Amino acid sequence: MQWLDRSRWTTVPFYAFVIFVVACGTMPKGYDEGGFSASVKLPKFEEDYNLIKSHWKHDPSGLANRKANITSFQVLGAAFGALSGLDLNDRLGRMSSWRLGVIVWAIGTLIQIFSSGIYGLLLFSRIFAGLGAGLLTVTAPMYLTEVAPRKTRGLAVGLTMVTLLGILALGFFINYGASLHMAPTRTQYRLVQAIPLIPVGIAFFFSFLIPETPRYLISKERHEEARQVLARLRGKAIDDPILTAEFEEIDNLAKSRAESNSVSIWQALKESQINPNYRQRFWLLMAMQTVAQWSGGNGITYYVSTIFQYAGITGESQSLVSSGAYGVVKLVFTVAFTWGLIDVFGRRHCALVGLSLQLAAHIYMAAYMGLQPGSGHNENASNAAVASVFIYAVGWSIGLCTIPYLYGSEIFPTRIRGVCYAISMGVHWFFQFAVVRVTPNMFALDVWGAYLFWALICFLGIIILGVWMPETSNVPIERMGELFDGPWYLRWRAKLKDIDESATMSSEEYESHVQPQLKSST
Repeated sequence: MQWLDRSRWTTVPFYAFVIFVVACGTMPKGYDEGGFSASVKLPKFEEDYNLIKSHWKHDPSGLANRKANITSFQVLGAAFGALSGLDLNDRLGRMSSWRLGVIVWAIGTLIQIFSSGIYGLLLFSRIFAGLGAGLLTVTAPMYLTEVAPRKTRGLAVGLTMVTLLGILALGFFINYGASLHMAPTRTQYRLVQAIPLIPVGIAFFFSFLIPETPRYLISKERHEEARQVLARLRGKAIDDPILTAEFEEIDNLAKSRAESNSVSIWQALKESQINPNYRQRFWLLMAMQTVAQWSGGNGITYYVSTIFQYAGITGESQSLVSSGAYGVVKLVFTVAFTWGLIDVFGRRHCALVGLSLQLAAHIYMAAYMGLQPGSGHNENASNAAVASVFIYAVGWSIGLCTIPYLYGSEIFPTRIRGVCYAISMGVHWFFQFAVVRVTPNMFALDVWGAYLFWALICFLGIIILGVWMPETSNVPIERMGELFDGPWYLRWRAKLKDIDESATMSSEEYESHVQPQLKSST
């Protein structure tokens, strides 16, 4: 049938359709942070999995550990899922890996929904679902980076976080609605946990209308197919001069086709460490992921209902509503970040401003939690504590909530991008697992101490990223190497104006000297 001929879809709306469908791959992670993390407090779930406080009078740490395991085990699975992208994204392609991630996550989620009080089966299902969710966090941003024009690359990849935070906020309100209008039965929490299967399932079926990325096709020497895909994505004729110029820029600056086809995971990893230019990029991204996770971001998101209770909000319903409002604030400011700040003010400025807001919020909360319990209830101080949680949400949303996803997917050349980005997301998930797992124990020891620790990480992050992080906005991904020439401590001086758009020599040509070193080392 003629309307099924995908070659006819050479319009800009098709590009928007592609971006939206692929961005849905972040929904599993978002709903886990919002919908699932809130659903563990529903009465029947607590009863089924023995999370009732009165049952653990003589072992409160045992209850804390049980809750932490249930909440964090999908994050542990996601770490291994992200590492699977080391091979799958290059072996299967970006789109096939995306579909595989959805299938694995959906199977794990279905097992989770019908675990029916079997604690061990629930933990297994959480890890299994996490494998798919973790792979999606690598594949979706990578795909969008490779199909987006450089001037709107931040917008395209940022939409993954908009989608994530949209369903995160929705998850809190779904729990609130279920607690008000549904009887406290297994159906209640099963329905809440099954909700994301609907939009992600729809996106999965639409994904069969979506092509592979032009850059991946070029790396496999499928040049004509890559040109056709690029034409469809840009909504231009295949012989359009602007399209031809963009395609030739991608094609001419790509690495040797034989080398791209033959590079292994081990070779790519060695290349990322042998080449000083690549090595700077790799370890900058690792530092960024470390600061992002240990500055409190996901620890606060997963336990935000508890944090609002610490700040003086009483009642489970009020806590859920406040948690939903927290999710909405994150969503609104992430939208603002995606649609304006990220490509106008740049990655560097947004990261530093965001960390500064996080630091201010953590300092106040540390002081409030340390002093307030001994001085009685103070309504003004409590209101300021609640406000500081929202200030933190703003800082997190315009900074390290999104930037590591974008930065990691854009600073590496095609030949090692999949390996380096998968490792960075593995680090992301392992650290997130650690943070989510230990946060309840940190709170049990000293709430103010947890905030003081997070404040220290934010302070160090401002210094480290302030010195080491160059601005990448509007820089062609094939030319990123020019930002990382020279000593790492001079990265703060790298400016967009230093990039000569008309230059013909690429960073990939400069960096090709690594091949003789690789061959001699093997």
